[in-house]
Amino acid sequence: MIDADLIYVGVDVSKANLDICVGVMGNLSTLKNDGTGHDALCRMLKPLKVGLVVLEATGGYEFACAAALQSAGLPVAIINPRQARDFSRAMGRLAKTDRIDAQGLAHLAQVWAARPDAAHLVKPLPDAQQQTLAALVSRRRQLVLMRTMEGNHLGVAHPSARKSIKAVIKSLETQLRHLEAELAAHLKLHHADVSNLLSEVKGIGAVTVATLIGELPELGTLNSRQVSALAGVAPYNHDSGRLKGKRCISGGRATLRSALYMATLAATRFNPVIRVFYQRLLAAGKPKKVALVACMRKLLTILNAIVKTGLPWNEKLHIPAVVNSCLLYTSDAADE
Repeated sequence: MIDADLIYVGVDVSKANLDICVGVMGNLSTLKNDGTGHDALCRMLKPLKVGLVVLEATGGYEFACAAALQSAGLPVAIINPRQARDFSRAMGRLAKTDRIDAQGLAHLAQVWAARPDAAHLVKPLPDAQQQTLAALVSRRRQLVLMRTMEGNHLGVAHPSARKSIKAVIKSLETQLRHLEAELAAHLKLHHADVSNLLSEVKGIGAVTVATLIGELPELGTLNSRQVSALAGVAPYNHDSGRLKGKRCISGGRATLRSALYMATLAATRFNPVIRVFYQRLLAAGKPKKVALVACMRKLLTILNAIVKTGLPWNEKLHIPAVVNSCLLYTSDAADE
């Protein structure tokens, strides 16, 4: 139920400016997207009875503003821009400007705040260590992509250009080695417990561990369905009337899903639990890609349960006969 006494705020974020709508039909204003603008926004909102402030994710430009608002004690939610645009279209707003977007976000904040599960929308922002790890993981991914691109160029390059390309590849490989050493040191210093637990699972390497901790900070705090949805490996129904459509995955964090996919490929060969599960699905006639996605979900729910319980990897706990009589892991880990 919507509380009429509360005020809902939408903030459309760009690189330079913040377009703000205070109240669904309230005042519109624009501030600079810098420290001075963030302080001014906090001073504007603190005297008010704010129910929720909603910002769109805009490639990182929203983070400093969200951190300032959260530090001021205001409830903040950062949402996917697609959700905001779909909501505006559903409400009949076809035009698009920054101010119209801010109004739509304020309206969306009011609607979301009335949901029974509204509390899960407001989450604490990552701490400094988590931000550093996420930045290192992202930078490593960029370097790997650049190295791959230069390697592709080398195969078709004119002989006169190959020397330059080889020099760039060598430089990128040097940076990768230094960055991976920095990643390993950061994990050992700030995330040693979780890192050690995850590393014990066969198929989970150092890169996957860093990606899971850096890009899925919710690991160990959610149930199996929620964590699978965040990674984009949860199957969704597609039924209507007599039509029974194929279940398919949708959404989620693409970079996390890519890392999980590579880890699962290794796990189907070297992890006895995942290998048996994969072979059983293939024997049942499932396509290989469907079986792999199912294994990704199973592997992720096992990792989630390990972090949640703090218990180390033990493949015996995932043998069906043992799982049925043993509750050391939560039911998440036994999701076959």
